Amino acid sequence: MDRRQLMTWGAVLLASGWPLRGRAQIEPSDDGLYKQPFFLDSFLELGDDLQQAASEGKGLVVLFEQRGCPYCREMHLVNFARPEITDYLQAHFQVVQLDLWGSRAVLDLDGEELEERDLARKWYVNFTPTQVIFPADAAGSADARTAEAFRLPGYFKPFHHLSALEYVAEGAWRDQPFQRYLQDKFAELQA
Repeated sequence: MDRRQLMTWGAVLLASGWPLRGRAQIEPSDDGLYKQPFFLDSFLELGDDLQQAASEGKGLVVLFEQRGCPYCREMHLVNFARPEITDYLQAHFQVVQLDLWGSRAVLDLDGEELEERDLARKWYVNFTPTQVIFPADAAGSADARTAEAFRLPGYFKPFHHLSALEYVAEGAWRDQPFQRYLQDKFAELQA
């Protein structure tokens, strides 16, 4: 195959959308957000969602995203394509997805009804993706600030993402900062 044929085939494959890397392809839904089949189909009553998750022995992850967010896309393409993350997430948490700029009505843990964007402001969510993680034993709490165990502000690589989920699910957040938890995990991996 000469250079011209190689360039022609390369252009054909590129134009046809042939994936150049082995990553899964994903398209945003009508609201511009990427969806996962394990996301909770919720009435957006967060106290009830946390209570339901706790009744299954799980915590709750409130995931804020926005249309056009490249880091949200990366999280879906990379992190949520890894079975070790999605399996762990589904085994230990329910996930509710909210739009940082959305206008759907949400019932906060304290019973206040407000739009998604106002809840994001109230919870000091400034960028996406942000994952606010509540442990199962926070069910019944009326204050999100005290109920929240940990927050992932922004995109985290798969190792750190999974480690953060383990940090909350194992209850390590009660005894040590996340950085210390990671140091212990690194030391264990090096041993």
